Amino acid sequence: MNIENPYRKEFLLLLTLLILTLVNVASAQITQQEKDALIDLYEITKGEEWTKSWDLEKNESTWYGVKIVNNQVVAIDLFRNNVSGVLPESIGDLKHLTQLNLAFNGITGVLPERLTELTKLKILKLEMNRIKGDLPVNIGRLKLLEEFTAFNNFLTGILPVSLGELENLKILNLSSNSLKGHIPNSLGNLSNLESLGLFENAFQGTIPSEMGKLSNLKELVLANNQLGGAIPLEIGQLSSLRILQIQNNKFESINSLKQLNTKELLAFDHDGGDLNFDFKNVNKDRSRMADTKFEDDDVDNK
Repeated sequence: MNIENPYRKEFLLLLTLLILTLVNVASAQITQQEKDALIDLYEITKGEEWTKSWDLEKNESTWYGVKIVNNQVVAIDLFRNNVSGVLPESIGDLKHLTQLNLAFNGITGVLPERLTELTKLKILKLEMNRIKGDLPVNIGRLKLLEEFTAFNNFLTGILPVSLGELENLKILNLSSNSLKGHIPNSLGNLSNLESLGLFENAFQGTIPSEMGKLSNLKELVLANNQLGGAIPLEIGQLSSLRILQIQNNKFESINSLKQLNTKELLAFDHDGGDLNFDFKNVNKDRSRMADTKFEDDDVDNK
């Protein structure tokens, strides 16, 4: 008499579900437009020389750094992968991207204007490349952007006013470029901003008083520019500040910073001037150049 194992049916059911899942993953199909855009990126940036290359004969779900959800490309992470050359305009066809990390590579040329069509982007990391030219004037179209880092490149021109439309932005780091002109007043609209790095550029004029509205700002790094005038009173009222670096500028007065709560500061670097009081509560041992970061904190694909 055959006695059926009570667990056999459950085992077979689980095995069937597993096989179906694996088949679905293996046969995942993105649109031809998205696939063409990925191939453009591979070919134009010398994909065959990447540290971790793609096998174009295999399904795109197997390509290093590419994340596909519901048959849509939602993330590309090619951090420190020997990517070189110019970014193609067709990158704008990857309209479902929420993350694009191309940091620490050898990317050159100007940023494609169609980058601003990636309206679902939340993270855009371009630091430590050789990107030149202006930032796209319509960068404010990236309404969901929370982190934008492009420090240590060769960016020039002025900051687009539309940056102030990125109301979800928490981190903005454009340090160590050749950006110039005035810091736009519109940055005062970035109510969620926690870290602003504009270190080592060629910014002139005064710090906009509108930046005093950035109540969540913890890091403000403006050192090594040509900023002048008096520090606005509103900057001294930023109660969340933990790091403030304004040295190597041309400020005429920084007396307004007497309002700062020095007990909360981790780093405060300035040129002295008419600041005749003692920051004895500042922990000098923890002082640092906040924007001199040559590593990525988010490297899942290393």
